[in-house]
Amino acid sequence: MRFGMMKEHRPTTGEVVAFDGSILYLPKRLEEVVHLKAERKTDNQEIDIKIQLTKILPPSSDLCIPFYNVVLRRVMKLLGLKLVGRNHYDPNAVVILGKHRLQVWPGYSTSIKHTDGGLYLIVDISHKVLRNDSVLDVMNLFYQGSRESFQDVCTKEFVGSIVITRYNNRIYRIDDIEWSKSPKDTFTLANGTVTTFVDYLRKNYGITIKELDQPLLIHRPNERSKPGGKVITGEILLLPELSFMTGIPEKMKKEAMKDLTMHINVGAKQHTQSLKQLLHNINSNNEAVSELARWGLSISQEILVTQGRTLPSENICLHSASFVISPSVDWSREVVRDPSISTVPLNCWAVIYPRRATDQAEELVTTFTRVAGPMGIRIERPIRSIHSQLTSEVGIYSMFPLLVFSPVCIMIGNRDDLYSAIKKLCCIQSPVPSQAFNVRTISQPQKLHSIAQQILLQINCKLGGELWTVNVPLRYLMVIGVDVHHDVSKKSRSVMGFVASFIYLIQKYSENHNCEIIQFKLVDFYLMAHSIRQGCGLPTHYIAVYNTANLTPYHLQSLTYKMCHLYWNWPGTIRVPVLRKYAHKLAFLSGQYLHSEPAIQLSEKLFFL
Repeated sequence: MRFGMMKEHRPTTGEVVAFDGSILYLPKRLEEVVHLKAERKTDNQEIDIKIQLTKILPPSSDLCIPFYNVVLRRVMKLLGLKLVGRNHYDPNAVVILGKHRLQVWPGYSTSIKHTDGGLYLIVDISHKVLRNDSVLDVMNLFYQGSRESFQDVCTKEFVGSIVITRYNNRIYRIDDIEWSKSPKDTFTLANGTVTTFVDYLRKNYGITIKELDQPLLIHRPNERSKPGGKVITGEILLLPELSFMTGIPEKMKKEAMKDLTMHINVGAKQHTQSLKQLLHNINSNNEAVSELARWGLSISQEILVTQGRTLPSENICLHSASFVISPSVDWSREVVRDPSISTVPLNCWAVIYPRRATDQAEELVTTFTRVAGPMGIRIERPIRSIHSQLTSEVGIYSMFPLLVFSPVCIMIGNRDDLYSAIKKLCCIQSPVPSQAFNVRTISQPQKLHSIAQQILLQINCKLGGELWTVNVPLRYLMVIGVDVHHDVSKKSRSVMGFVASFIYLIQKYSENHNCEIIQFKLVDFYLMAHSIRQGCGLPTHYIAVYNTANLTPYHLQSLTYKMCHLYWNWPGTIRVPVLRKYAHKLAFLSGQYLHSEPAIQLSEKLFFL
């Protein structure tokens, strides 16, 4: 609406304008204050418009970046791309996966940034996965399956989910469901007019609502300020019939991921070709070229090619052996062939399983005994306990007397509620290192040998053992990893994971954590530390905010690369430094399953792996 009203005053502003809804960018200077009037089409009310000069920006100013991105959004619109969230997608190139009732929208994430080399367009390909079924379609399925618990099932399924309303391509988070309202209810427009949802959608979007008794979805936007300091609050009500779920439902992931990966996880050549195609589309579209030229801008038809630095292969050190990693950066064979740096013997431990998994449990323990020797792990026969009640949360607590053993291995089915109950019991109420896994994982005899090796290595880590290391020439080095997980069960609550390489130094950190950064000369780099077997690998962006050790960029890159080799849950490199990964695992476990702080007794162990 604002865009339409401003368009009426092109004789005053000129044809060359960029407007984002609140800030107007012009290539010419108007009077200090300009007063205009426009008619609001919805109610024919006269609106006063005040345009006031706030700043004159030179082209090199960082304050021009938002303006450049406004122009870029206009260019993407001229190409026929639709803005969904922050990215642009091509509705004419949608891939339909009929078997899974999904569709994939290909598109781009774009931004313009200043770098050392000047002004650059940062582009990457993006995909949006949408479901063919509306929220109302899914609600109807739930109603047919369980009428008694229908509302509870819907609340659990939809609250916290992200939906898209295709009539305006906007994305919303569902915060609640209003069961007492329907599309026949009324609401008040900004001009004070009272209308029903049915009439509003018919008048503004030409949409006829079919189901008049459906409930409404509630989205509570974060508080934001309008020009003039007015704070926008309140709720947005959506119709399930017009809201479509985004992402892949958990139940569908296993069967749909293979087909989705073919379209989403594209190879390097196709990745590059997609980016070149966008540049070609921009430069071959006369309107897009004209829009850029009006502001003195142009976009190169070629992708910038730069020379990267190849870091030398690292030497992985075990207890009495070392080796240089292969180009595939995978040392899964080596770590089970030679003893780890330090191991913790399994003298008094327990295996807990349901009666139906007795054979698998016996075979697993036998395999443990067979594979432990080469890895340097001494293992005794465990206490075996059959628990027929491992199928319910209440039954989980019958294990309590066995939690004097360390560790405990617990075999369950594929249920998040049981896993959560086990972790709460073993990480909070009776702290003990635990290893919970799906019975199905060890039900394939041909894979049991390697799976048993992986489980033993993971248990060794949780007990305080060390698997491998690399040579880090810096002395007195402390590495800290921090990550945040947003707890979905408690709104407005987040969980931070904090993992440090040397626990005894945390006190010194806490004594000085309020230090002010006295220099802000940023050094940044991209590092591709991990290896990928499918698709196109994406480098990780690092920024050195504070460097009192005066490390050179090369040393910073080398140190970061070394830290990507030390994740003991995977015998290979990962895309982020190990402490950052550990912090992520800790925050995820605490926020997703524990919903509480783990017991202090486990703080020096990698119990969260």
